Amino acid sequence: MHQNAPQSPHVGVVVIGYNDAAHVRDAVRSALAQGPAVREVLAVDDCSTDGSVAALDRLAAGEPRLRVLRRPVNSGGCGSPRNTGLDAVTAPYVMFLDSDDVLPPGAVDALLTAATAARAEVASGLCVRRELPSGLEQPWQAPLYQAHAVLAHPSRLPRLVHDTLCVNKLYRTGFLREHGIRFPEGRFLYEDFVFTARVLAAGPRIALVPDPVYVWHVRRSAGRLSLSLDRAGIDNWRARTRACALVYDILLEAGQKAPAREARAKFLDHELRMYVRELPDRDAQYRRAWWAHTRAYLAGYDAADWELNPTAPGRLIARVVLESPEPRDLPRLRELAARPARLLPPYARTPDGTPVWAGDLPQVALTPFLTRPLPSLPLAVDAELRPGARATGLRLRWRLRLRLRLHDLYGRVARADPEAVDVEWRRREDGHPDRRRTSVFAPAGDGVSWTTEASVDPGALGEGTWDLRLHVRFADGAQREVTAHAVAGAGLLRPRALPSVRHGVLLVRPYATRSGALALRVATGARGVGKLVRGRLHRLLH
Repeated sequence: MHQNAPQSPHVGVVVIGYNDAAHVRDAVRSALAQGPAVREVLAVDDCSTDGSVAALDRLAAGEPRLRVLRRPVNSGGCGSPRNTGLDAVTAPYVMFLDSDDVLPPGAVDALLTAATAARAEVASGLCVRRELPSGLEQPWQAPLYQAHAVLAHPSRLPRLVHDTLCVNKLYRTGFLREHGIRFPEGRFLYEDFVFTARVLAAGPRIALVPDPVYVWHVRRSAGRLSLSLDRAGIDNWRARTRACALVYDILLEAGQKAPAREARAKFLDHELRMYVRELPDRDAQYRRAWWAHTRAYLAGYDAADWELNPTAPGRLIARVVLESPEPRDLPRLRELAARPARLLPPYARTPDGTPVWAGDLPQVALTPFLTRPLPSLPLAVDAELRPGARATGLRLRWRLRLRLRLHDLYGRVARADPEAVDVEWRRREDGHPDRRRTSVFAPAGDGVSWTTEASVDPGALGEGTWDLRLHVRFADGAQREVTAHAVAGAGLLRPRALPSVRHGVLLVRPYATRSGALALRVATGARGVGKLVRGRLHRLLH
């Protein structure tokens, strides 16, 4: 963080909450702890019934910078309480904070320093998504925040539209009021999409800082999911597409054609892929409604929207949906929506040899795959984990056998000559990679796939959830990082208890992630096994 940050009380922080007494005080305290740069913290309660206001009032009794505002009627969304706070702010700069998140130390100083030094109407910094309870952290839209930068106008960096969050930004209060920029009122999901588009449409000078300025807590196992995480109903998808459509219209009407076009590309790369990964888990009624609604939405795209990067996974998924009147190929689409993408066979061709999605869908051509750089192609690797044992002296050391099969993709893999694959397990809880070994591919002999086997010692990995990553290396020096498709069937993904000299017992459970990739859960000892079993039951119940 910046060492010479301004200390004048220039910033107002608007904290919104509804029935979140368990977390709202932590959010408010994180705002007050930002120091003297914060003139005021406005805690806007959206008519809670769980004691949130009483808890905030007790906190305000000892903190003159904290004001508690209570809305008389619940709005059903996040936009109205933010507007309430915005109307009440007296500080020249304002930022927003949700009741279940926190501001990291130094966040306000970093943003305020950047905004004042650049005379920018908006300063934006890095948001970190923290999965709870695991604590795994992932940066949000990290490519935008690699270094300090100042943009005279948002059109200088159209990719800004990918960062739809309103909470990792500091705004000049007068700028928002001069342009009448507010959030949609009432129960409007993804209100921050629209607010951010209105900000960009007004053409502000923007300062970007690489510092973490917001911690977004993701609680997927919470009893009451956040509005953005509660995606089980079709209304959520309709609300999301509505917000994305408004973003496009707002930017286009402001004459910002490049950001508007980028907003449509962002929908294909982010929204579409995220919901397609979940589609196979939904019931038939949801699938049909989702498919029909998505086709209607994509029908509004024009030719230019399809021309940019035609091999992008989201564009290919969109073409399949648009050209198919009914849901189809959902498992294959889910794999293509993964990150990195995987295009599973079969690899169909038309009678004249043109590569296509399927024989009965020739209008979705895959011709660009013949010329695109190999590291950008959605290569597919199948992975199986089977039990096995290896003698070590007089003892048997229990291991798992990892069998990998790399598929060709219209001859591209064969011509590149795969030489090796680095097998890497990443512990999800802390994100630290744990490299184990390199396995050399042996040609399978059929000209369309390559196979190899590696040994996995779950006791050496240790307790936790491990994601498999593969780095495929080719004869010409090219490399491609991929995840592996989890092959099910014949009980290959069932939990297994293995004896362990070190731990007594190991419980290992290979499983397929939401996107179909192979991962492994390991529990060590009786206590670890009990914890894993309880976690499994909790996930099943929720």
